[in-house]
Amino acid sequence: MNKNIFKNSPFCKLLKIKYPIIQGAMAWISDAELAAAVSNAGGLGVIAGMSSNGEQLRAEIIKAKSLTKKPFAVNIMLMSPFVDEVAKVVIEEGVRVLTTGAGSPAKYMADWIAAGIKVIPVVASVAHAKIMQRMGASALIAEGQEAGGHIGELTTMALIPQVADAVSIPFAAAGGIADGRGLLASFILGAQAVQVGTRFLLAKECNIHENYKQQVIKANDVSTTVTGRKTGHPVRSLKSEFTRNFAKVESDPAVTQEELNKLGSGALRAAAKDGDKLKGSFMAGQIAGLCTKEQTAKQIVVEMFAEAEKLIGD
Repeated sequence: MNKNIFKNSPFCKLLKIKYPIIQGAMAWISDAELAAAVSNAGGLGVIAGMSSNGEQLRAEIIKAKSLTKKPFAVNIMLMSPFVDEVAKVVIEEGVRVLTTGAGSPAKYMADWIAAGIKVIPVVASVAHAKIMQRMGASALIAEGQEAGGHIGELTTMALIPQVADAVSIPFAAAGGIADGRGLLASFILGAQAVQVGTRFLLAKECNIHENYKQQVIKANDVSTTVTGRKTGHPVRSLKSEFTRNFAKVESDPAVTQEELNKLGSGALRAAAKDGDKLKGSFMAGQIAGLCTKEQTAKQIVVEMFAEAEKLIGD
């Protein structure tokens, strides 16, 4: 293995980027400013579409275009009530790369591919990876349960080599990656890129509340917990008053799924925008303990690849 493994990654050729790194699509967090900063640093910045309607997302795309001339992506949450709108907006605005999550993109794939869009779904299993490849995905993001936010069952270390053996299209590893060691390990396991979320929470261009950033900086290896297993949508967050209360309510067999959904509604926004330590869900990955300082997006990207190249040696 030599240092050219990163420069020669098929992800760089596919997406026309310098470094094979994708910024995670974090709802209420991954806006045009953060996406543009990561793209300007040589990676692939991503705007989180979350539950935006068509015009809200269009405004973010236009803003990103004003901040960078480099490639950037939009993430479409397929469970969004506005998904039909935003599926058309990304075509109208000439978006070249999409990542998708929370559902199947089957309904929209033909139109996106016809428009020349490269579709990169997030997958959490080999079976899902194979389905997305057959559907025409240009690449994949294979995400382990170490990640922050919504998670699957498999760990990154178990998932990545199995996906590598199962598909022929390029894929990025995600979940528990925050430095050069995790980056290099992902490539050794068979990935051709990485997706990083938690470390970019500490990017200076990330517009989350200062309380959120401080929660990440103070985190250690056991600072996260998973809630929502009863709802069928498990979420990894930093331990807080909210997660403790949610876990207590979730353990009550008399509580309905509707009541749990209501309890969780708006919790991420409360953390990201208001820094609310009582009602906020501070989503972050298990690697948060390695994220200890605020840096620019460019410093984060350059440092991670410099660390990885140092490990490879001459």
